[in-house]
Amino acid sequence: MEELDLIVESVKEDMEAALKHLDHAFQRIRAGRASTNMVQDVMVEYYGALTPINQVANVSIPDAMTISIQPWDSKAINDIEKAIINSNLGFAPSNNGINIILNVPPLTEERRRELAKQAKGETEDTKIVVRNARQNGLKELKKLEGVSEDVIKGVEADIQVLTDKYVKLCEEHLKVKEAEIMKV
Repeated sequence: MEELDLIVESVKEDMEAALKHLDHAFQRIRAGRASTNMVQDVMVEYYGALTPINQVANVSIPDAMTISIQPWDSKAINDIEKAIINSNLGFAPSNNGINIILNVPPLTEERRRELAKQAKGETEDTKIVVRNARQNGLKELKKLEGVSEDVIKGVEADIQVLTDKYVKLCEEHLKVKEAEIMKV
C-alpha cells in the first residue's frame, strides 16, 4: 500500500510542478503594464558566463509603462543591452550610459489577441504535461505485483480525479490571464 501512495504522491507532485510552470510562463506574458517579470529570463554574458539579468543589474519599474535597468558594473551596460535585443522581447532598449530604459508600448487589440493565444498555447502544453504525469503513474501501477485488481482500479480512479482537478485548474488560470490581457 505504501508503494501505491508513493505513486499517487509522485503524480500529484508532477502535476503541481506543471501548474507552477504555467504560472511562471504567464508571468512572462505581459498584460499592458511594465513588470520586472518581463525581463527575468534574460541572460547576460557577464565575464564569460551567462548570468540572469537581476544578478548584474537593478531592475525597477519607475512607472506603469517603463522598465529601468541599472547595472551594478557600468562596463556591463552594453552586454545587458545586447542580451535584451537578442532575447526577442519586442522592446527597443534605450541606453543613456548609466542605465537602460525599456518603454512598454500600449497593447493593440491584435497584440492582445496574440498574447491570449500564447497563453492558451502554454495552457495546452501544461495540460499535456498533466496527462503525461497520469500516464506515468498508470504505468507504475501496472508494474506492481501482488496487488489486487480492485485496489489498482481504485488508485487509477484517484489518479484520474487528480488529473481532472489539475486540468480544471489550468483552465481557471487561463481565464484569469485572458481577462487580464484583454482588459484595456
